[in-house]
Amino acid sequence: MSDAALLEVDRLSAGYGHSQALFGVSLKVPARGAVAVLGRNGAGKSTLLKALFGELPPMAGAIRLDGAAIEGESAERRVRRGIGYVPQEHAIFAKLSVRENLLLGCVRQPDRSGMDYVLDFFPKLAQRLAQTAGTLSGGERKMLAIGRAVLGRPRLLMLDEPTEGVWVGVIEEIADRLKQLSKEMAVILVEQHIELALELAQHAYVIDRGHVALEGPAMTVKGDPQLMRHLAP
Repeated sequence: MSDAALLEVDRLSAGYGHSQALFGVSLKVPARGAVAVLGRNGAGKSTLLKALFGELPPMAGAIRLDGAAIEGESAERRVRRGIGYVPQEHAIFAKLSVRENLLLGCVRQPDRSGMDYVLDFFPKLAQRLAQTAGTLSGGERKMLAIGRAVLGRPRLLMLDEPTEGVWVGVIEEIADRLKQLSKEMAVILVEQHIELALELAQHAYVIDRGHVALEGPAMTVKGDPQLMRHLAP
């Protein structure tokens, strides 16, 4: 993490109604490179991404992008600032074609100049442009969701379980693409595939019951004897 921080989160608390899920979470994400966010189911990982994207208002804490406070801004405003988000579920428009889904990602580039890049990036999508998105395989849906997010030209791309429900051969393809993307932009990766996440990321945060329980360089976290204690069901 040699680059200056693009995103800084300071003591962020968030939740749903009266149910608090995050308790004073702090983290930094550099302008380029991948940061893994790990934790067991229900630890607060998805809540963190929703709060960073603006889907959940924070209960307390600060979120700064390039030094600007954004915790009070709408999700739309954060997209315009350069935050892309691929949620765990409902990340595509199932009734639209692959082409139509991708075109929706071009709102920040009316000339559609990024389409060729994405289709070269995920060749399978180029073969299925006319196909209804809901009929794609699990891996192809993930590719489509990532491709559409990339078309928004994000500086920070947040991915919630990008390999969930994906066949192992396609996982490798997605992992290769994420590795490439992390050389061009900031990436936050929430992923249950621990080995994959720690291979892709340079830095890792482990969340346990809404708190950051462990953090550091990815390889240091991987070798920490406390890691599995925080990840065990």
